[in-house]
Amino acid sequence: METPWVTADDLNERVLEVFSKHRDLTSLPVTEDDRPIGLISRSIFLSQMSKAYHKELYGRKSCIAFMDKDPLVVDAGMDIESLTFKAVEFGEKALADGFIITREGKLAGVGHGLQLMRIVADIQAARNRQVTHSIEYASVIQRSMLRTSSEALQNVLPDSDLVWEPRDIVGGDFYHFASQKGGWFGAVADCTGHGVPGAFMTLIASSSLGQAIEQLGADNPSQLLGQVNRGIKQMLGQINDQDATPGSDDGMDAAFFWFNTAERTLLFAGAKSILFVLHPGEEGVEMIDGDRKGVGYVDSDMDFNWTNRLVQLRAGSLVFVTTDGLIDQIGGPKAIAFGKRRIREVLLANRHQPSCTINQIMLDTFGEWQGQQQRRDDLTFFCFRVQES
Repeated sequence: METPWVTADDLNERVLEVFSKHRDLTSLPVTEDDRPIGLISRSIFLSQMSKAYHKELYGRKSCIAFMDKDPLVVDAGMDIESLTFKAVEFGEKALADGFIITREGKLAGVGHGLQLMRIVADIQAARNRQVTHSIEYASVIQRSMLRTSSEALQNVLPDSDLVWEPRDIVGGDFYHFASQKGGWFGAVADCTGHGVPGAFMTLIASSSLGQAIEQLGADNPSQLLGQVNRGIKQMLGQINDQDATPGSDDGMDAAFFWFNTAERTLLFAGAKSILFVLHPGEEGVEMIDGDRKGVGYVDSDMDFNWTNRLVQLRAGSLVFVTTDGLIDQIGGPKAIAFGKRRIREVLLANRHQPSCTINQIMLDTFGEWQGQQQRRDDLTFFCFRVQES
């Protein structure tokens, strides 16, 4: 796609002008002698410039202050298959913020991750393959995005386990785990839809979360939910009803949590999500409700503040969180929802088992409950036990 650009001599005031004029512009190339030297992300730039006094401090400074100096740059002659693997290899920002396309080293335009995924699906269909093959190809991209979190989870939590089962090969659920100084951050989220539409939403939401953590740190889940909410609403045109025809009324439910290793405290902020906690020596399962407000969506406030809830844990405490694919599944002799009570029963009956065993029993119980009923949604749930210091 052809795109506006700025030069290294342009000021941040000029960048703000361009982004204000082109509301659908995701990123802005920076050139020097017609050759690209970087890429400015819309969400990161506007987030920085909206901070107190930043417009006054940085407005008259060179635009390279907020420039990504190492974006993905590819030649226009590269074939789509090679480009797809290169984009996945390069990382999440190439899919979220896009990449620069050149001809003979000079700027030709930009490419976007979502469009790349659509083109990949079109190519597969053009080769007379079934639609399933296209989805399986997209699944490679989605699983690649989640791999870093899976590895972080294994390294930071020895007694933990996560089940991620898309209903349709790719899905609208995603998770994010990251180890940082003093603790670790976790997120389990359910985006609108499932299948390919849901997978597109996970790309938007997970990239917004990654950028939020990079800007704000990981120890304030409420603040991160707010930042992701703003990112989704900006990207989908859901900005305070300024656009009478927003691109979509989509968003996500999510549980964000920060675990302080030294203090054994869990700071939890939920958007239509619940935390199940079972403390050693106690007979009941504590359920901690998040706020009844989803992230994104047309009718949500741009500046809604989710509530941080502090949970004091002990060595041996068991924590379980799930998307609604588990709770809402219809099954059993009366064709009713699996519900929260059955989750609590499984946790209580298997409280001394390792997390991986608990999750497998939960999965087996879920399968028996579902029976011949159709799977309603993607399925993601996470369990961990607090270790001795």
